[in-house]
Amino acid sequence: MSLSAVLGILSSLKSCQADIGTGMDIVTDVAIDLAEAQDGEGHPGIKDMEAMILECAQLDREINYFVDVVQQVTSEVTTQQPEAMFSLSDKVKEQFNERIARLSDTELQNHQKVVAFKDSIRNSLNQANQESAENMEELDEDIAVTQSQVNFTCPLTQVEMVNPVKNKKCNHHYDEEAIRGVIKARHSQRKKCRCPVVGCGNTDISESDLIPDQILRRRIQSQKRQSNRT
Repeated sequence: MSLSAVLGILSSLKSCQADIGTGMDIVTDVAIDLAEAQDGEGHPGIKDMEAMILECAQLDREINYFVDVVQQVTSEVTTQQPEAMFSLSDKVKEQFNERIARLSDTELQNHQKVVAFKDSIRNSLNQANQESAENMEELDEDIAVTQSQVNFTCPLTQVEMVNPVKNKKCNHHYDEEAIRGVIKARHSQRKKCRCPVVGCGNTDISESDLIPDQILRRRIQSQKRQSNRT
């Protein structure tokens, strides 16, 4: 197999990885629906979905490991004789198995989408209880609309967010594509990325700080549907 064919396979795996991420978002959405129906966090359906999220997180990590190992091994053989390609498969298998053996449950629990799943369920239950206790329906409509607009606007693009992520250090929200682009651009210049929210003291944002906010994304989508109907 040629190196170009190997790179083609890696590209296909990356596409599969994106589909896995989309699937995890869908599972989280369904779990939020159950939580918002006040079936409770102990609902067996939510527990089953949490298990599915963890399985997807493991598959996502395994793809990352495999891609990393293949890229490392192929970079080593490109400077050697063509005969070295024959040992490529064994090297990949050996190093990949070593990485998988070190994969811990803690690492899976810290996967961004697993954290987002748990945060979403907890926040949905808390919100349902709070709305019931405080009778949120009677809040002034203008205040609610103003608050929604503030929460829905990305501080970078100044437009409504599409895929909001929360910074776990300072709890500020940004559109995922916008903030990741800024982080990569700043890091390529060997500079730190500062939180774009005015007055925030967080001067060093990394991609590992970002957690998808599924509940906020659903609220944005709900507002869009309401706007389209009116």
